[in-house]
Amino acid sequence: MSAVPVRADGDGRTTVSLAELLALRARVGRVRPLPLDSRAARAGQQASRLYGRGMDYAESRVYQPGDDVRRLDWRLTARSGELHTKLFQEEREGRLLILLDTHASMHFGTRVRFKSVQAARAAALAGWYAVRAGERVGAMAFGNGQHLIKPRGGARGAVTLCGALADWGAGAASRGNDEPLSDALARAGRLHGASRVLLISDGLSCDEAARARLREVARHARVAVLVVADALERELPPPGRYPFEHAGERREVSLEGMRQRSEFQHALGAGQARLVALAQSLGLRWRSIDTAADPLAAVTALLGARPAR
Repeated sequence: MSAVPVRADGDGRTTVSLAELLALRARVGRVRPLPLDSRAARAGQQASRLYGRGMDYAESRVYQPGDDVRRLDWRLTARSGELHTKLFQEEREGRLLILLDTHASMHFGTRVRFKSVQAARAAALAGWYAVRAGERVGAMAFGNGQHLIKPRGGARGAVTLCGALADWGAGAASRGNDEPLSDALARAGRLHGASRVLLISDGLSCDEAARARLREVARHARVAVLVVADALERELPPPGRYPFEHAGERREVSLEGMRQRSEFQHALGAGQARLVALAQSLGLRWRSIDTAADPLAAVTALLGARPAR
């Protein structure tokens, strides 16, 4: 396995700590992995039924016009007196693509760590979980930078992901890179091979056009959404004066009355509310976590198989 590039590590609060991302492997190792897909032939393998060029025999059925005559099941045909075609099952290695929001809005947090750091931790856990189950893992950043790492398997794939997350998190938050979610999904849609997609975002980049783009991505891959929010975006803040610092400027907001506090929370939480509503309307799996939570449970719930109905 190649060595991890040496870089100045983050503090784990406002910037990503590479050491922590790598150490998360041990936490995932103590989790009993759920099956990644109820239709998977085995861990990390996505099964698709094809005619002809496959690897393993699946079953035979009555011949239909257009079937490859080279795949006729002559034994069953002789027994039944009716033409039957063999169906084969081709097995493909599962691929998880993580879409990571790196907008400036992610560099915010009032509890424990920034949303950007929490998002990186969740992405690393997802990577370690996926490769442990036999999948390849890749990632695409959108917002404060447009980066891509192609899916790779095994521990090397997860280490590559952690290194990329640390690099992306080390970039200073900036204005002007306001890539809407719809554009990011369009870029993701042009990538081929992902069997599953995990979107990690605070939702502030969620725009009207994202609905159609997300629906299109979901046609080709299983999509899950993890919403990362600060405590002030999820709950009504208690009365008080709140200092904020942005781009070197420090300001203080006074929130005393119920109306002030409600409007403030509504404004801050608008992004996560839009993204949750979008995921719900499309029937996608979703979870929401704050910056102080342990993201492991949410990640495993999103990546595990749906319970049988």
